[in-house]
Amino acid sequence: MKSKYEKGTRSYTMSRIRSKDTKPEMIVRRFLYHNGFRYRLHVKGLPGKPDIVLHKYKTVIFVHGCFWHGHEGCKSGHIPHTNVAYWEPKIRKNKARDQNNFAQLAEMGYRVIVIYECELAPCIVNGALGKLMLDIGRQFPKPKG
Repeated sequence: MKSKYEKGTRSYTMSRIRSKDTKPEMIVRRFLYHNGFRYRLHVKGLPGKPDIVLHKYKTVIFVHGCFWHGHEGCKSGHIPHTNVAYWEPKIRKNKARDQNNFAQLAEMGYRVIVIYECELAPCIVNGALGKLMLDIGRQFPKPKG
């Protein structure tokens, strides 16, 4: 199948994709901070360098991109139609590496929470963040008044 990008355009587009401080990650970080959680970012000493580490709760949070981590059942998690021979093994290795990192973190006593970027869409973000609070083990503060 022919690519919709010209030769140099795809390379430029892919180079603009960041691995840290992405929009979905910033949504989760702001939410946690405003709800009283304090955390560390991208701790190098832990397997997989989790996006957010809540040491107090022995919990790590990974904010995954649907495409890069092959999110099942998500329209963004599909393998591209061009260069399938490259993308299929790449996504498969990413998923295997993630599972290995999660297992190592569980052995270390950490609870692993994965949030995919599609769960942070504006229409459903409140439900995903509410579930995050429950997964961490803390309830929303009761309104005063």
